[in-house]
Amino acid sequence: MEEHLGVTPELIAGGGGIFDVHVGEELVYSKFESGGFPDEAELVGRLKQR
Repeated sequence: MEEHLGVTPELIAGGGGIFDVHVGEELVYSKFESGGFPDEAELVGRLKQR
């Protein structure tokens, strides 16, 4: 992922079904806001847009 998108993923354990993707301070995806998990293409597209 780092080679293709320029980001290094880090898993931060949480609770309550939270699934957020941040790049720095920017929230790229929120399961809470969208109501579900993203598909891979959607998430990769959002990461490429930033």
